[in-house]
Amino acid sequence: MTVVPVLPTPRTQLPLWVPLVTQHDFDEDSYTAVSAEGVHVTFADGRRRICAKSGLWNTNLGYGNQHMAEAIAKELQEASYLPLFRTSHLKAVEASKALLSLPAHNFQRVVFSTSGGAANDAAMKLARHYCVLNRQPERKLIVGLSGSYHGLTYGSQALSGDELGQAVYGVDRRNIRHVRFDDDGAELARLMQREGHRIAAFIMEPVLGSGAEQVPNHFINEVIKHRNQHGFLLVADEVATGFGRVGGWFASDEWSEQPDVIVTSKGLTNGTSACAALLIAQRVTQLFDQSEAVFVHGETQAGTPATCAAILSTIHEMKRLDHNTLTKQVASGLDHLIGELQGIRGVGNSSGFGCMRGLKLHSRNGMPLESNGVLAVVRSIHEAGAIVQPGPGRIQLLPALTYTEENFEELQTAMETGLASAERDGVFE
Repeated sequence: MTVVPVLPTPRTQLPLWVPLVTQHDFDEDSYTAVSAEGVHVTFADGRRRICAKSGLWNTNLGYGNQHMAEAIAKELQEASYLPLFRTSHLKAVEASKALLSLPAHNFQRVVFSTSGGAANDAAMKLARHYCVLNRQPERKLIVGLSGSYHGLTYGSQALSGDELGQAVYGVDRRNIRHVRFDDDGAELARLMQREGHRIAAFIMEPVLGSGAEQVPNHFINEVIKHRNQHGFLLVADEVATGFGRVGGWFASDEWSEQPDVIVTSKGLTNGTSACAALLIAQRVTQLFDQSEAVFVHGETQAGTPATCAAILSTIHEMKRLDHNTLTKQVASGLDHLIGELQGIRGVGNSSGFGCMRGLKLHSRNGMPLESNGVLAVVRSIHEAGAIVQPGPGRIQLLPALTYTEENFEELQTAMETGLASAERDGVFE
């Protein structure tokens, strides 16, 4: 006789399949947002909570910026939609010029996408196509960092160095390699000696999106050295770090040599549009032009007029508000907040830099808190009035660049209350 498992009855009949959580115990009222303004989000339970993760690290200038809303609305009236398949439009050209003016290094052309994951897919395709045009078709390997996060599309999920159910979904990782960045480049050197001639691209986050771990400068320099020796493309995945999150426009502005591609997304439109962009260096564009090759990539909603208006207004607002000063002020506020919280039992060291930080949590025996424990802490802090991001063995803090001293005081109170509640519940046992 076949035994049919009895499934738990859902507490709600919410028609939305909420990503990345089980559905049977989803707390609809507490986690269904109804509005957002500045750095606060109001939920269906009537609570107004302070956001310490800038949406999903993308509303760098806070929710509801009026200047951006007006610019996007104007473009929706003038051209509600225009594609970029075998055609162009003026707003896309204008946004491309503006983007190319931002990095400290020189880039030649922009490819628009709709998300960080899709843009990383495009970067992988671009690198492999580049190698074919360069008469090196054997170069198929894409290298990423252990513990990295690049997205959840099939290509980017394969590239991600975190455990994200790749085996469950049959993600093909045969042409993917991962190396550590905390061993002085030893694993990197072994990989290059063994397979350097087969590598098409090395795709690297300057600060890992999962865990906010900063990649050391000496490791970046080692990657650049191997790039110059072996000829693969170096891609800076700045989906999270770009647009003022850690300083300047891009973290790779500080690299000793430029990457061949920058991938940017989260802060690009301040969260108002599904948007990403690849900034591509002359080394790549020149080969495609000389070969008269067609890069076969395109997305229906990529680079629409409204999206490009959002990019332009985001750049304008960041300049108007002096984002470099804002980043320094918020980074200082985070330093103070983390120092205050580290006196609480269960709170350990921090990771990251700029306005992208992780606060490590540990159990009483000193071991990193496991995933369920971290999620329990995040829920306790949510109940206490603040929204923070879970990470591996830590909570992540990525507040908007518009945070004030009063905002930090409110966040600290909520986090202290939430951490104390979690301790009473035995989370840190």
